[in-house]
Amino acid sequence: MKPTATMRAETKYLWFNTKTRREYIRITDQIAAFISECGLQDGMLLVSAMHITAGIYINDWEEGLIQDIDAWLERLAPANPHYKHHNTGEDNGDAHLKRLLINHQVIVPITDGKLDLGPWEQIFYAEFDGKREKRVILKALGI
Repeated sequence: MKPTATMRAETKYLWFNTKTRREYIRITDQIAAFISECGLQDGMLLVSAMHITAGIYINDWEEGLIQDIDAWLERLAPANPHYKHHNTGEDNGDAHLKRLLINHQVIVPITDGKLDLGPWEQIFYAEFDGKREKRVILKALGI
């Protein structure tokens, strides 16, 4: 009889304190290192921004595309003093909307002990209201 594998969960936090209000940071290598450290061979990884003005996305690591994404987000959710959210004393209404467009998390498969991404796929942290400490949770489940 074959021994059964035991499901486990592993957690790590990544911390960010960006120099500018908006930044896009490639975090694929940090995440791949976490999966290697965990020793999980098969499972799923949740990558989630734990702040309401930051997001996580997967796309190509190409500077022109990153600039296009930023311009697209700015067109759809421009920095603007007329958001109702600003009546609370905040000035980051656009950051909340940009996060909705990018989303706050992704799930990535783990296969043979590695992230199972497509050939050009990279994982990014998107900051829309930076210059303060924020975190991302990595939650890996598998065997």
